[in-house]
Amino acid sequence: MAVLLTLTALNAPTAQAPAAHADDTDPVTVTVNARAGLATVPETGLGANHAIWDTNLGTDQTADLLKDAGTKLLRYPGGSYSDIYHWADHTAPGGYVAPNTDFDTFMRGVRRTGAQAMVTANYGTGTAEEAAAWVRHANVVKGYGITYWEIGNENYGNGHYGAAWEADDHADKSPAEYARHVVAYADAMKAVDPAIKIGAVLTTPANWPDAIVAEGDSGSWNEVVLSIAGPKIDFVILHWYPGALDRAGHVPDMIQLTREQLAEHAGPGAERIGIAMTEFNTGSSSNGTNTQPGALAAADAYATLLANGVFTVDWWNVHNGIGAVTEVEGHTDYGDFGLLSSATCTSDGTVCEPALNTPFAPYYAVQMVSRFARPGDRFVRAATGQAKVSAHAARRPDGDLAVLLVNTSSDTSYPVEIDYVGFSPASGAPTVLTHTNGATSITTSATGSATARTLPPLSLTTLVVRSGATETGRPGAPGQPSVTAVTDRTATITWPAAAPGTRPIAKYEVLRQNGAVTEQLGETTGTTFTVRNLRPGTRYTVNVIARDGGGAQSWPSSPLTFTTGTPAASSCSVRLTVQSDWASGYVGALDITNNGAPLNGWTLSFAWPRPWQSLGSGWNAVWTQEGSTVKVVNEAGNGSLATGASATVGFVGNYTGPNVLPSVFTLNGAVCSST
Repeated sequence: MAVLLTLTALNAPTAQAPAAHADDTDPVTVTVNARAGLATVPETGLGANHAIWDTNLGTDQTADLLKDAGTKLLRYPGGSYSDIYHWADHTAPGGYVAPNTDFDTFMRGVRRTGAQAMVTANYGTGTAEEAAAWVRHANVVKGYGITYWEIGNENYGNGHYGAAWEADDHADKSPAEYARHVVAYADAMKAVDPAIKIGAVLTTPANWPDAIVAEGDSGSWNEVVLSIAGPKIDFVILHWYPGALDRAGHVPDMIQLTREQLAEHAGPGAERIGIAMTEFNTGSSSNGTNTQPGALAAADAYATLLANGVFTVDWWNVHNGIGAVTEVEGHTDYGDFGLLSSATCTSDGTVCEPALNTPFAPYYAVQMVSRFARPGDRFVRAATGQAKVSAHAARRPDGDLAVLLVNTSSDTSYPVEIDYVGFSPASGAPTVLTHTNGATSITTSATGSATARTLPPLSLTTLVVRSGATETGRPGAPGQPSVTAVTDRTATITWPAAAPGTRPIAKYEVLRQNGAVTEQLGETTGTTFTVRNLRPGTRYTVNVIARDGGGAQSWPSSPLTFTTGTPAASSCSVRLTVQSDWASGYVGALDITNNGAPLNGWTLSFAWPRPWQSLGSGWNAVWTQEGSTVKVVNEAGNGSLATGASATVGFVGNYTGPNVLPSVFTLNGAVCSST
């Protein structure tokens, strides 16, 4: 996103339904599992975008508000302006540059905020030499020590896929040309300062133009960029405007698919490449961008992205300007994608935003997340049994635990009962932080219980719970596990040994995360374990814990995620080929081969991995879908399959979220090999 949003008229207020009291509502069970470790909170986790068209970019008041929100990274010079901006003379031909927004002014604000900077070098109308000179000015002349440098903004939006909003003066607008320039930029910029990290632009899974292969290209944008620039980059860049408030559930697949693309296309050592979400906003002007629903969605997504290992999530934008004005949950929503008010008005002057730098609701969401999950804390699994209530948890280095609870219901106060696994809360009241609909601050108290709470409608609640167990003498956590020899049924997991506490380590336990529940897959006295009896085509996330001779357990290792395959040999084999993809659906072909006895009639079955996937149509067979299961039954002309014979069928698959392809197929009940 690059420019200020436009404006529309104010809608009439909507009637508010009476709130349901907690006495009328069944308790919601919340499970917090401290044995199921996720990512560690990074120093740069909470970020925001600054834009050179924002007159207030460099003011002390803005910097101080961002500091109070816990902002740890600021991105500059702002969206698509990055690809027309020339830092040396502070110009952006074709765009507006506000006074007092030059690079050194931006950096003064960054330092006052106590944040790090991320700079987007001009790819669209700039050069590698210009970017290298910027690094020299920033890190050699000024000593700013800026680590993170992006090469361009949304460069896939240069017209190559049919839509053009991003400036690009290169005659060749292909992903291969972009990747070749990324290599040149990386070489030139790192010649000035080898310590910097270079980021390349990717498309976000299930967001246009992800997976589309343009004419003349050897693959999608991501495949081509990673295959050429992968060895030269240190992180990749995603942008996400989901356009709805209930999309946090897409995040784990979104990030996992990105990691799989890195592993497949970026070359050896791709695991070193980080993932940055350098633009994020709910993008839901109809449901509330700067009112409480947008704030709840923001907190949910921030926590989910960081728990899945994204090293920065950067809100678009600090200031943005008035847009479509509506009434949302009893409050005026200005359609403003900023954290802070720009004090702008509609074109007819009938509606104006509050005073400059008044925090909007998403500001308090960022502030709440910063108080819930601090740099160095480790996310652990949390889950609820109520769709309107989401939960996140993070363990602190001193053993305490923070739990973030989000109630998205407009009219129901939900009582929750919290069950802790692998953690014993101390007696006494926890510290409670709360933000409710329309509130202009986060309230803090020490009340109630660590195991029960009532959540007001449209609220964010964080409980900081003291540990009732001593940390002294506990074994250290095992190191990062790795996996080898993955088959359809087995996988060998290895990890660096844990440091013993006051007693020697007696054994290690390998635990699978299944939602917020852990299942022990096995235990060993060594540091390698082969897990058996796994399910084909299934994604597993595991942790390892150490236990000493007295029964004391360590905190969990970092998570390891892997996916099992299908049988190496079977009476059937199936090959799925994606023939075309338009980022919300695809044409697939299934080549079915009979490796067993001759068949006179066959049924192929598979299940969609995710609820947002469905069958559009199919051909060369009779296709039906019931629930998530798809059945493909032969037609009269292709029902006989001799040994070694094949049949090919086709289908259209639709999706509205990250497209995890089906991988397990059965033919007349037998699990097939995938080729």
